[in-house]
Amino acid sequence: MRIVRQDESFTLADYRRRYAQYKTDPDLQAAHLVAPWIVTWDDHEVANDYAADRDERLSPDFVQRRAAAYQAFYEHMPLRLPPPKSFASVRMFQRYDWGRLARFHVLDDRQYRAWEACSHPGIGGSNSVTPRACPTLLDPRRSMLGAEQEAWLKAGLASSKARWNILAQQTLMAQSSQIPVTAPEGGRFWTDGWDGYPVARRRLLDTLVDTRAANPLVLGGDVHTFYATELRRDFNRPVSKANPVVATEFVGTSVTSNSRPQLRTSQYVAMNPHIRFGRSDKRGYMLMEITPGETRTRFMGLDEVRDPKTVQRELAAFRVEDGKPGVEITAI
Repeated sequence: MRIVRQDESFTLADYRRRYAQYKTDPDLQAAHLVAPWIVTWDDHEVANDYAADRDERLSPDFVQRRAAAYQAFYEHMPLRLPPPKSFASVRMFQRYDWGRLARFHVLDDRQYRAWEACSHPGIGGSNSVTPRACPTLLDPRRSMLGAEQEAWLKAGLASSKARWNILAQQTLMAQSSQIPVTAPEGGRFWTDGWDGYPVARRRLLDTLVDTRAANPLVLGGDVHTFYATELRRDFNRPVSKANPVVATEFVGTSVTSNSRPQLRTSQYVAMNPHIRFGRSDKRGYMLMEITPGETRTRFMGLDEVRDPKTVQRELAAFRVEDGKPGVEITAI
């Protein structure tokens, strides 16, 4: 299979032109002006569904392309990072404390991850597979974050004195089976997200429990869909004393890119009861208000993303109480 995309960036000059194009947007300029930013990257800062040193094309010079993309990102984005010795590798994972209220653990799940399991023949990147057909999914050596970053995250959670611990990372963390897990195949999973790294996800959720970090909230994106989920160590068993909710997750949409029809997203929600809410027919953003006693989150959607004067509306609202992981839906 040949991967062909138009207007894709490959060189440092290409990536610089693309950032220069984006930065001409007056709304983006205004957003940078009015608020501090904490940023990390995902795949499309470089190439779709890349994993570590491999892209979909299996390009022999992909590491050089990745270095060009990393350099352009470093040059154009608001970062609090020292200049790297080489753009062949840039440490993006970082930690920020907002007083005693919140600690932000900002992760990088692209640069150090294992290659996606059971890719299509002849290409890299994602696939949709069943555990029965792809036993590599359960290989305990596979990591989403890499050993160094996993250890760094565990140390940061263990030492945190913050009321809320916010994991800012790239994609949906909750299990999202595309068919019922009770089916003979045992579910079907997209391999570019955390579903493609279930053992690594279990290690991370075990770490949240073992460190007793207060009020973990996971933020995600990438999947072009609003989600509110409840994370537990075993998604295939109901909530119980032995399998409690350990964290709450909120996932934002893409800004403008399309997603799947809402009917299909509603089917995903019905098949995955730990996903409490899903909305894929609107693009937008989420607003979070974090106080010592609670965190309130609102999903804001635009009526028409191609119209700068479009109306924005609250699609849903949620509350997480201090000391009680899980999603309380306050408005839909």
